[in-house]
Amino acid sequence: MLKPLEVNPLKLSQPMGALLAFLGIKNCMPLMHGAQGCASFAKVFFTRHFNDPIAIQTTAVNDITAVIDGGDYSISEAVKNITSKVTPELIGLFTTGLTETKGDDIRGVASMLQPQHAMVYVHTPDFEGGLESGYAKSIEAIIEQLVEPQEQIEQKITLIPHVSMTPLEVERVKEQIELFGWSVFALPDISESLDGHLGQKQGALSSNGISVSQIKDLGSSHAVITIGNSVYNRGEKLCTKNQKMKHLHFDTIGGLKASDIFYSKLMSLSHLSQPHASIMRWRKRLQDALLDTHFILGGCKVVLACEPDQMLSLSSILTEAGVEIKAVISPVKSDVLVNIPSSHIIIGDLDDVEEFLDDHTLLITNFHGERLAKKYHNALLTRGFPNYETLGNQLKDDTLYQGSTQLLFEVANCMQANHHI
Repeated sequence: MLKPLEVNPLKLSQPMGALLAFLGIKNCMPLMHGAQGCASFAKVFFTRHFNDPIAIQTTAVNDITAVIDGGDYSISEAVKNITSKVTPELIGLFTTGLTETKGDDIRGVASMLQPQHAMVYVHTPDFEGGLESGYAKSIEAIIEQLVEPQEQIEQKITLIPHVSMTPLEVERVKEQIELFGWSVFALPDISESLDGHLGQKQGALSSNGISVSQIKDLGSSHAVITIGNSVYNRGEKLCTKNQKMKHLHFDTIGGLKASDIFYSKLMSLSHLSQPHASIMRWRKRLQDALLDTHFILGGCKVVLACEPDQMLSLSSILTEAGVEIKAVISPVKSDVLVNIPSSHIIIGDLDDVEEFLDDHTLLITNFHGERLAKKYHNALLTRGFPNYETLGNQLKDDTLYQGSTQLLFEVANCMQANHHI
């Protein structure tokens, strides 16, 4: 079902997805080509969500330059202002609806500036797509414009996570792959830039993440692992840089079954008969958690309203404990939605959520669902962007055995607490 009108929006724009992608590159300056208010909104949005400073610059297109400038002047001036104060290793140039409607030639401008400055450009109009597609488009542009073709492979793996994976989730997945004897590079790597570590000062550039030199050498990876349907094609794109590279794709790594598949493929890739002992220990803990929480979650009804890849992951975990997915409200279309076991799958907004709420329903969405939860006396679990109410969003983990275990306990405790009110 496709809704023709948004009443209480759930969707986030493509430029915001692009911003997240560039924030995972070390010493990168994301440059939004659009009005100043667009960049200010994105900066405040993610600053409040992560409780950390967000590096972003804007070309500050105004009513004059929007008419007479084809993008050359405003982009060139913005780059000159940036580089007069800092020296970014990469400038990530991405567009907005205004500059896309104008038809600015950002490829031409980037080609003109690239001899002096390393740049990646990507078209991300906010009148189409959403957070997932803007993020995925930026990864594709980074691969196309930076990664160098290779003929040899090394003992390393490239990880491409979907946009809804938190910094801690990216870090945990990297650590798990390393247990199989691989060096791992995430593209992008927000586990080192948006993880909430205490830095020395507020930086004008992104702090940590994967470096430009490491990105250029990703073509020598033995394999690329993509997590989330939205980034599948980006793994295929990276494989074009080296015919020997293998591609392992997972729509989700949430829950017992999906985690089993993940580790099984890693064992096959690494030619191992069994995983590390710590992995088996967490598998047993997840099995126990499924038993412990089944008495609370069995038959529990849940409404999901997040990005598609994240909803698939959450539903995979919860349905294993007997949860009924009452309804799924997605901001955009996605192939993975058909894999979520629910009779109500809607492309819509938070206004649609209200149709499926009652006193015994758990709502999982961003913090804008708080008003609805109070109105209908629901239990609320905040996931996705934004979450302004609680701290530690960057350290949430709902993936693999460990994260799935923690999510089950969190949901069960949330339901018990709500029933006691």
